[in-house]
Amino acid sequence: MRGEGRKRLSDELAAARQRVGELEGELTRLSQRDPLIPRLLSLGAFRIQLELDVARAHRCDRPLSVALLDIDRFRHLNLERGYAAGDAVLAAVGGLIAERTRVHDLACRMGGDEFGFLMPETGATAAQEVIERMLVELEDLEAGGTRGVSASVGIAALEIGDKPESVLAAASAALEQARAGGGRRAVVFGGSTQNGEAAFELGHGDVIAALASALQERDRYTGEHSESVVDLTARVGEALALDSEEINRVRTAALLHDIGKVGVPDEVLHKPGPLTEREWEIMRQHPAIGERILRAIPGLGAVARIVRHEHERWDGNGYPDQLAGAEIPVGSRIILACDAYHAMTSDRPYRKAMAHAEALAELSGNAGTQFDPEVVEALVGYLFGRRQAGLTAV
Repeated sequence: MRGEGRKRLSDELAAARQRVGELEGELTRLSQRDPLIPRLLSLGAFRIQLELDVARAHRCDRPLSVALLDIDRFRHLNLERGYAAGDAVLAAVGGLIAERTRVHDLACRMGGDEFGFLMPETGATAAQEVIERMLVELEDLEAGGTRGVSASVGIAALEIGDKPESVLAAASAALEQARAGGGRRAVVFGGSTQNGEAAFELGHGDVIAALASALQERDRYTGEHSESVVDLTARVGEALALDSEEINRVRTAALLHDIGKVGVPDEVLHKPGPLTEREWEIMRQHPAIGERILRAIPGLGAVARIVRHEHERWDGNGYPDQLAGAEIPVGSRIILACDAYHAMTSDRPYRKAMAHAEALAELSGNAGTQFDPEVVEALVGYLFGRRQAGLTAV
């Protein structure tokens, strides 16, 4: 019996030692992982790996890039939606980064809402391509009651003699440049590419102007109509107390809301009379086409979403996704009403313009079915004020 007791104690001690070893291993593993996003490295583990990879890159004369990503207006998100929503966004962003990081790359959360990327065997140009694809996907991310996350990114390539702190500092400087430019973009430190050619970052203003010009060349009425709708949407946005950033997005979406019509055949787009049902099916594809065009441009994901849904109806009978009520982005609801008013009060080849009072009656009569009632109230109020002041409606 005594021998059996000793054996049992010995077995229990061995099991306890094994369990202690397992727990110590788990603690070591956890110390190398971010506590909020375990799929990412901890900052300490990232710094150790950065030192190793910088030394290896210098020794073997191989390229290496570092990137720092910062979520735009994250503090505003925390204040507006609460810290739980902020944590949900951080976890979702971290999850997407973990999924999209290439096999030989590493990522970590540097702290707060900033993420770091270590990209061995990668020059600045290739690093920027990888990051910009990630930015496009972030703009369609849903988390914490928010759809669409924008971020600023700074990228730096390792130069001869650089220490780990030097390349991180360069990436941080590029990140500040991206933030100063309004965010929603990736900037390479020094403005040079891997082969030494000057990098050219096409600003959103240039892209938007080019797209608007292409739309006007494709269909002059559509282009001029879009320009006329822009100011109306901004005034309605102000009446609804949208912030300046949201109003700018709505203005951009209003200017480009018909960009998808570049994909509509001429015989449908320029038909002088009413469209057949088959032709309407083709025409109804233009919001989705427009979204695809805009979503391919980093930083325009939020605008692309507004464009996709600018033909949704308040009652859910619109297209392409039959969204209803507050599910529809507010920018889309604003554009729908302003677009309708301008279309009704403009001459078309197949009908004469409607009178201002008649157009307002149409808007009011369809508030709560086709249009958001609050948007109609704001639009009608603005138009009435202009008339009272002796100004034309638009």
